Amino acid sequence: MFTIINTNTTTTTTIPVSVDVFHYKLHTALKNSYNEQHLLLFAEGTRFSEHKHAASMKFAKERGLPLLKHHLVPRTRGFTSSIPHLKEKMGAIYDVQLAFKKDDKIEPSMSNLLIGKGVTAHLYIRRIPMDGVPTDEQEANQWLHELYQRKDQMQDSFYNTGDFFKENDLDRVEPFLLPRRKASLINWCVWFVVTLVPMSYWLACLLTSGSTVKFSIGAAIIASFFFLLYKIVGMTKISKASSYGSDAKRD
Repeated sequence: MFTIINTNTTTTTTIPVSVDVFHYKLHTALKNSYNEQHLLLFAEGTRFSEHKHAASMKFAKERGLPLLKHHLVPRTRGFTSSIPHLKEKMGAIYDVQLAFKKDDKIEPSMSNLLIGKGVTAHLYIRRIPMDGVPTDEQEANQWLHELYQRKDQMQDSFYNTGDFFKENDLDRVEPFLLPRRKASLINWCVWFVVTLVPMSYWLACLLTSGSTVKFSIGAAIIASFFFLLYKIVGMTKISKASSYGSDAKRD
């Protein structure tokens, strides 16, 4: 699945990569917009799990594709189909690698973030000019597989040593720590006051009004909020992920 984000508006265009009219839709979406755009692509198609990884490696062995330890085999059809159109509007691909140390005491989960537990993320971003990406379908397919081999080497090194480059011969990039920004805290405080304070006051008035109807409305709103929060957090768990990628069928 591709999502085209228009950075100057709040609109998005989502395009299923399996339909026959993919080329037309993507070309139209890019051509009809004069604003700056970004295209998000997660080539693995789904979240990593041991079951999906086993199915992915079975598929790779059957097709003679590279075996990956920490990633699923990338689904290349959408990527190779989009490259000719992307070169008309976009100047670069940003390869993003995100990792968490396996021995961290705090699991990187949405529930831990919501209760205020600190989670340390290690992020690597590499800018790849579009001029270096082939447009031929077979060459682009090979390029993407080689990119994932590189990503897998980096991930393996990080899990073993806590460093993306220590156990491979890739060009090293020295890490740095982003400083905390006061502007982010000020922005959070302003929106907290503008939104949560009035809402809390309104709910408090409902609950203390002495009216059974108003109290019931306030209690229902709070219960609905926590129920939706519970469902959203549950959706982020690997155990609740979709079955997409669990079999050997691939594009």
